[in-house]
Amino acid sequence: MTEPALDPTTGSGRRPATGTPRRRFGGTHAQIRSALTFYKVLAYATGVMLLLVVVEMVAKYGFGTEIVAGGGAPLQFLPEAVAATAGGLNLSTTVLIVHGWLYVVYLIADFRLWQLMRWPFGRFVLIALGGVVPLLSFVVEKRVHRQAEEDLAAHPEAAPRY
Repeated sequence: MTEPALDPTTGSGRRPATGTPRRRFGGTHAQIRSALTFYKVLAYATGVMLLLVVVEMVAKYGFGTEIVAGGGAPLQFLPEAVAATAGGLNLSTTVLIVHGWLYVVYLIADFRLWQLMRWPFGRFVLIALGGVVPLLSFVVEKRVHRQAEEDLAAHPEAAPRY
C-alpha cells in the first residue's frame, strides 16, 4: 500500500479542493518583513564595503599603494613592498576579506527573501548582482523593497499561515 504524496500547499496527503488558490507567499507577512529588513541592512553594508573595495583597488592598481592603519601613523598609503613590513593593520586586505564574507551573508538574505516571496529565479540572480556592481546594491535594494511592499499590500489574504 502506498502513501499519498504530500501536497506542498497544504502539507498533507490530501489535495486541495478544486478552485482553492495556491498560497502566494512562502511565509507570513511578519516573516517576509523580517527577511526584507535583514536584506535591506545587508544590501547597505555590502554596498558600502564594495565602495571601499573600489577605493582599495584604485589605491593598489592606480597608485601601487596599500592602505595601512597604524604602524607609526593613523592612516598611511604605503608602497606594496613597504606595507608588508611596516606593521599596523593592512586595511586593503581587511576590506577585501570583510566584503567577501558580507557578500556571502548578503546572498543568504537574498535567498531567504526570494524564497519567501516566491519570485522567479531571474530576480534572485539580479538581486545577487547588486553586491558585485558598485552602487547597484542601493538601487536594487530600493526596487526590491518597493516591489515586496507592493506584493504584500496586493495580497493581504496571504497573511495567516497557521
